Amino acid sequence: MLLLKTDKARLELSPGVRTLSLRERSLLLLADGRPAAELEALYHGAGKDIVSKLLAEGYLAHAGATAPVPDAPKAHAAAAAAHAHPAGGAALPPAPSHALRSLAGTRMYLFDICERMFARRNPALAHNFLEALRGARDRDSMLDVSEALLEEIELLAGPERAATVRERMEQLLPTPA
Repeated sequence: MLLLKTDKARLELSPGVRTLSLRERSLLLLADGRPAAELEALYHGAGKDIVSKLLAEGYLAHAGATAPVPDAPKAHAAAAAAHAHPAGGAALPPAPSHALRSLAGTRMYLFDICERMFARRNPALAHNFLEALRGARDRDSMLDVSEALLEEIELLAGPERAATVRERMEQLLPTPA
């Protein structure tokens, strides 16, 4: 059966809203119109639990089913909390300890950081970094883009913030072959 994103999922994926883990968000990005079995096979089978959770919490719905209405107060509170912090001072999303190292996961994390740090303050810079990240298809090119991104983060938010982002990124980046 095909899975579709609900309004609650679209709210979660909107800029500045981050209540789900990196894996849950990446699965949501892939979900629209894909078979449940395909999504459940992701992350070496761990996708099954994620799909179940997202269905139960109303982020996903089976095609043809009536999509559940998101819990408006909870969704509004999450959005308000996300927008309460300025772009340079927003809390960084944690790197899940159970995450598998992958370029895709690293790219998602860096997309998120780029959006949080630069989208409002410097949209052109954010756009350039996002395009560079989309083009980074191997470990070396990902490292090149991330170094430039980290330099800008250091200028904007300081060396401690850049070091935190670097540490979390290194937790997600695959080890060299």
